[in-house]
Amino acid sequence: MTSYIPSITLPAQVFAQPAASILLPIALGTGIGFAIRRKHFSSHFVSYDLAKFIHHLGVLLPVDTQRTYLALKQPPYRPPPYVFGPMWTVLYGAMGFAAYRAWTTGMASLNPETRELTKQGATLYTIQLGLNLLWMPLFFGLKRPIEATVDIVALTGITAYLTYIWGQVDVIAGWSLVPYLGWLGFATYLSAGVGHLNDWNMADKEVERSPASKGDSTKYVDEVEDKKSL
Repeated sequence: MTSYIPSITLPAQVFAQPAASILLPIALGTGIGFAIRRKHFSSHFVSYDLAKFIHHLGVLLPVDTQRTYLALKQPPYRPPPYVFGPMWTVLYGAMGFAAYRAWTTGMASLNPETRELTKQGATLYTIQLGLNLLWMPLFFGLKRPIEATVDIVALTGITAYLTYIWGQVDVIAGWSLVPYLGWLGFATYLSAGVGHLNDWNMADKEVERSPASKGDSTKYVDEVEDKKSL
C-alpha cells in the first residue's frame, strides 16, 4: 500500500487538464530521447535510412552510437528500431489519458476511499514516469545495462500496481494502462536480454565503422555472425 505524497507528485492541475496530462509525458519522453541522441548519439529511435538522409543533408551525425547499437547482441523477437518512436508516442499519450481520466473521475467521487486511491495513484504515476524517463539515460547514455534493467523491473512493478489502483477508480483508466504495462514487460525482456547476451557490459561494444558512412550492412553483430556461419 502506498501513500499520497504531495511533495513528489505532479501538481493536480496537470492531471485535471486533458491537454497537459496527455502532452506532458509525450513531451518529456521526446525531450529525453532527443537529449540522449544529441549528447550520446543514441540510435535507438533512429533508423538507418533516417541516419543516411540526415547525413546527405549535411547534418553531422556522429557515428559512435551507430557502431555501438549494431554491435550489441540482441535477443529474439527484437523489433526494428523505427518501431520504438511511434510506439512510445502512443503509449505516453495513453498513459496521460489514463491519468486524466482517473484523476477527474476519482476526485469527483463522493466516496473518500475512491478519492484516496486516486491520490495514491497520482504519486505512483509520478514515480513511474520518473523511472521511465531514467531508463534511456542509464542504458544508452551511461551504458549501464544492470542499472537500467533494475530500473525497468521496478518501473513494471509500480505500473502494474498503478493499473490495479486506478482500475478500482475507473475501469477505462485502468484498461488504458494495459498496453503500456504489456510493452514494459516486453521492454524488460529486451533490456535483460541485451544485458545478458553482452555480458552486462556495453562499454566496448562497437563495430569497426559506421554503416551510414560507407553503405555497410545494417545488420546486428549477431545477425552478421549467423550469416558467416552458414
